[in-house]
Amino acid sequence: MPIELIDSLLIASFGRNYIARSIQKLPSGEDEYWEVNSRGKKHLAAVGDRLSLSKTSNDQAVIEKIQPRKNLLFRSDAFRSKSIAANVDQVILVLATQPAFSPDLLGRAAIAAEHDGIEFRILLNKIDLSDSLEKARELLAPYRNLDIPIHEISAKSSPQSLLSLREHLAGKVSVLVGQSGMGKSTLLNQWIPTALAQTREHSIKLDTGKHTTTACRYYDLPNEWGIKNGQLGALIDSPGFQEFGLAHISESELQHAFTEFGPYLGHCKYHNCTHLHEPDCAVLKAVGLGKIAPQRLNLFRQLVHETRNATTQVLERPTK
Repeated sequence: MPIELIDSLLIASFGRNYIARSIQKLPSGEDEYWEVNSRGKKHLAAVGDRLSLSKTSNDQAVIEKIQPRKNLLFRSDAFRSKSIAANVDQVILVLATQPAFSPDLLGRAAIAAEHDGIEFRILLNKIDLSDSLEKARELLAPYRNLDIPIHEISAKSSPQSLLSLREHLAGKVSVLVGQSGMGKSTLLNQWIPTALAQTREHSIKLDTGKHTTTACRYYDLPNEWGIKNGQLGALIDSPGFQEFGLAHISESELQHAFTEFGPYLGHCKYHNCTHLHEPDCAVLKAVGLGKIAPQRLNLFRQLVHETRNATTQVLERPTK
């Protein structure tokens, strides 16, 4: 007898245990939730995945298949990888004037999004802390020059500053990333006032209160403003992290992910130029002329170094 499969959306993850929501609602109109497990390493899912589940009890199921992904945002070092979210339309990096944000993390997040063809947007929070504002703007200047959208907001002192961002969220699946202390939770609660209630409801229904830390959670935007072109947008909230490894991106891919390198690629003296030290390198000349920001070149060099080190190690990569 064939297994009855349940079409569902992965809305929370903790280790290799997950919470999924059935795509089809119950006859009452309510959502149906499942506590989901994977079969060993066979299915390493990410929040935002569409899953085919088989039921094992009234509220538990196992992953039989992960549906093909549009994309998968993840970070990696030489030894392992960590999925962040799948099937997203944009990455929203949340920064703040205080505590000081990491320019390195900023650069890496931008490269990860560019590499996967995902729209990238920066939110500079806590602009009411004016003593640190100019320094933050200075660090963001290279990204403003790359025409990356940068929004200055103050989630706590000026909630109305978030209203104009709704048009950029409606109809899209957006993942919030950033360091701890940048204000992601405040933003989430301003946009989705029911977020805490939703989390509580999931925990009560599935008795998942024992899982105190989740890797990510998926929240539907409010119907009154979150729909665009017939699609309801969502926010995926990820935990704060300090490092964003990109060891899975090859040297060739890195060159193209730095979009400002584009006009100069193919114009170096050597066809296999690494843009690190070679004479008559068009990229290095562009840095000298102020066409490419020196901090971006430094980031490129660091990422190339990490990629080369990773090739000598065994890297477990998630399946895209």
